[in-house]
Formats: sequence, C-alpha cells, structure tokens
Amino acid sequence: MPGDKEAENKETKKRLSRRDFLVTGGTVVAVDALIATTPAKAVAGTAPSPAPAGTTYPASNGYLVYDSKKCAGCTTCMLSCSLVHYGVQNLSRSRIQVMQDSWGKFPNDIKMAPCRQCQVPVCVQSCPVGAAFVDTAHGNVRRIDSNKCIGCQTCLRMCPQQPHRTVWVVIDGQGKSSKCDLCIDTPYWNEKGGPGGKQACVESCPMMAIKFVAQTPDQKETEGYDVNLRNDHWLNLGLVDNSTVVPKMDLAWKVRGGE
Repeated sequence: MPGDKEAENKETKKRLSRRDFLVTGGTVVAVDALIATTPAKAVAGTAPSPAPAGTTYPASNGYLVYDSKKCAGCTTCMLSCSLVHYGVQNLSRSRIQVMQDSWGKFPNDIKMAPCRQCQVPVCVQSCPVGAAFVDTAHGNVRRIDSNKCIGCQTCLRMCPQQPHRTVWVVIDGQGKSSKCDLCIDTPYWNEKGGPGGKQACVESCPMMAIKFVAQTPDQKETEGYDVNLRNDHWLNLGLVDNSTVVPKMDLAWKVRGGE
C-alpha cells in the first residue's frame, strides 16, 4: 500500500539520520579532542601519520649496558645527564633513571633504566608528528626533537618498558618528551657524543657501572642490558661468586646498608 511504503521510507530516513548523526558526532568529538590537546602551531601544519607497524629500522650503532649489582645508587649519572643537556643538576630532567627500593634486598634494591635504543622503536613508530626519529646522520640513534614535540605523550604511553624510557621534562612551564640520545646533543658539554664519542653517564659513574657498546644486546628479555661489568678484582672484595652455591657479600651491598 502507498501509505505503508511512505511510512517505511520515513522510518529508514529516521534510522539513517540517527546513524549519520552518531558517526558525524563521534568524528567531531575526536577532532575537537585532538585540537584541544595539540598546540596551534602543530594544528596549522599537516601532521604526518605514525609509521606502519611493519616498518623496519636500521639498528643503532650504540647502546648503553649497565650492571645493577655494581651500581651504588649515587645518581651521579642522572645528575650529569641533566647537566650536559640542560645546564642544571636536576634528577627530574635526567634521561637515565635509577630506581631505588629502600626496603628491598640486594641485588633487587637498585635497578638502572637507560634507553634501550630498541630495534623496533615504538616511540618512533607511534609519534604522530615525527618528533621521535632515527638519526641516520649520527649512527641511527633513536632520538626526540624537542622543537617538533607537541607534548601529546604518545611516546610515553607506548613505550613497552617499565619505567618508560621516554621521560617527561618540564622547562619554563612547557612539557616535552625526551630520551637518551647517547649525548649527541649536549649544549652544556664540550665533548663529542654519540657512537664513537663520549657519554656523560659513562664518564661520570664512580662505580663504572655503565658502559657503551656497539653490539646489540639481547632483546628477548628486559634483563638483556643488565650485564656483568665486574672484573676479578671485585671477587677480592667479597663479590657474589656465581660459580659457588653460597653467595658472598659484596662491597656494593655493604655500601647500601647490608649487615
């Protein structure tokens, strides 16, 4: 009947209108949220899309490995990191992190956490504006360009490591993401950094618990970067001897307040 057909068309239009409204409304909300959290200078340009998940990256020519059992928790590496990059000794601006558990037992009371220079850098892969990038001019080091960073913190959320190897730094009231660049860009240090150069944390560590290496560490476990940097002399101090069943007390444990 003509009346029934007309009613059906009205109902179809009504359903389509509701669907279109929901789709359009959701898009507007998403765009508004993006604009609200993105500075105007970033919105003005055309932001590149994050790299596809299958994108391959050249391996970094340098990595930082460390020995948490050798670390005394003095935070010298953190202070020197902030000093060479920002001109101040500020733990909050350090790109290397040392976690201390005052109630923990050796060797789990101290953990070091420098950037891993991942083979698949999720920070680079997910950055919506290309601020995180692979610096092919300086040994393929994974870096963050603070001038391009819009402060969306995507790289922090996407970093699979705990704690996140990307660090949130607030300078003059403006927050930016940062990460270890192996001291390629150190305006407050008159030394050449990066692969083939020096790293402030390595140079300043009084325990020599950090080391620069060119070979890619084991990527299968998070402990692949936590290596043994102790030589035979440490055995004379009562270092834990892995060849024996009964562990011995080491100097670092004494320094940390062990009995």
